Amino acid sequence: MDISVMGNKIIDFIKKYRYVVLILVIGVVLMLLPGGSDSDDPPIATTEPTHIAMDQTEALTQILSQIKGAGKVKVLLSFHAGEKTLYQTDQDSSTGADSGSVRYETVIVTDGDRAQHGLIQQTVAPEYRGAIVVCQGADDVSVRLAIVEAVSNATGLGSDRISVLKMK
Repeated sequence: MDISVMGNKIIDFIKKYRYVVLILVIGVVLMLLPGGSDSDDPPIATTEPTHIAMDQTEALTQILSQIKGAGKVKVLLSFHAGEKTLYQTDQDSSTGADSGSVRYETVIVTDGDRAQHGLIQQTVAPEYRGAIVVCQGADDVSVRLAIVEAVSNATGLGSDRISVLKMK
């Protein structure tokens, strides 16, 4: 096949489908343009759930063992996510000819000992999945109800996520 014949066919095709070709070319160009920052969220520090679980479990065990008729108590808390600390950030936005970008910078403060720390904006409580409480007095319905209410108030869990079982 001759090159001039092939060129004519391509030109005829482009003339016939010029709007479709134009839209495809614009789409490809837009996909190739660099985007802004992938993350618009400020930095978050998450503490290990095991440390929080131990502290919360010990505190809850001590309180639940004080309930009349509960006897010896053991508690297991299941976490969906640990405690989160949100740090104060400064946001810098810049727009150029080709694209825009957003940059986050954590605000750093210096204390009296000249140690530097991020400025904490907010601390978000951990998210619990469920709780298991094993105690000696679980046979008594009033003890079970008191334990479920106490665990629910301490963790924010519904009563369907709290199991109270009899200790052997």
